[in-house]
Amino acid sequence: MSRPRHWDPSGDRHGGMPTYPWRMAPRGLFTRRQLRAKGLRPGGQDVAAQVMWRSRYGGARLACLYRITLARPVRPMTPARAAALEKANRARRTCPACGHDAGYVLPAHLGTCLACAGTTALAA
Repeated sequence: MSRPRHWDPSGDRHGGMPTYPWRMAPRGLFTRRQLRAKGLRPGGQDVAAQVMWRSRYGGARLACLYRITLARPVRPMTPARAAALEKANRARRTCPACGHDAGYVLPAHLGTCLACAGTTALAA
């Protein structure tokens, strides 16, 4: 029986980092997203291993794995953090040309709301 393509638990082929194929990581190792779903965060620990899989667009994709035993609970959202997050999101929705809240995050390639981008394109 042959080993899966990205099977390297010793880390010899991948720079000293233990590497496992998709869905074959040992128990107790989780990605950031999996930790977050459990109400946890990495909490400053180093990456314990990685999961590697082949992308449909060519090349390889990686996800870092962390030990659940060293994970810490997610910090609660305080009123000050909620206010800062709302302020940052409002800035991403506010058009610099007209100053209105567009109700959506402004496209980075335009830099303005769609209405202002349309009038600029017509004027040019």
